[in-house]
Amino acid sequence: MKAALALAALLMPASAHAGCRADTVELRGDGGSARFSVEIADDAAERARGLMHRESMPRSAGMLFIYEQPQSVSFWMENTLIPLDMVFLDRTGTVRRVHENAKPLDRTAIPGGDEILAVLEINGGLARRMGIAPGTQMRHPAFGEAAVWPCAE
Repeated sequence: MKAALALAALLMPASAHAGCRADTVELRGDGGSARFSVEIADDAAERARGLMHRESMPRSAGMLFIYEQPQSVSFWMENTLIPLDMVFLDRTGTVRRVHENAKPLDRTAIPGGDEILAVLEINGGLARRMGIAPGTQMRHPAFGEAAVWPCAE
């Protein structure tokens, strides 16, 4: 019952009145909608550290890695203790790829593809449960005027 309530809280409809906040991402797609509180990693040092050495993360939380410009990206799980889903987004905020349940402490490269502007890391298994898949749209200030789901909406 607790798990169902926690999932229901995450699946709350993304509301237009909430607007865009740097510490929040909203997602919408065929699978429904979701909202996560995020920490931002937008410089080289923060992106390199990521979620390393953390033993847990709340279900409604994540980390959003933002790049200065779209590029080819690859991640690994060195020193990362919890399984993660990695959601790779283009400059419009559209999900291009999802890597599910990245294995903790694994140094194997996880390619995200080309022309990636942002990567959302959430607890492993949530992307599938919440219907986050290629084509899902994200709303966040990082996507600016190119956003398919703009902040002003």
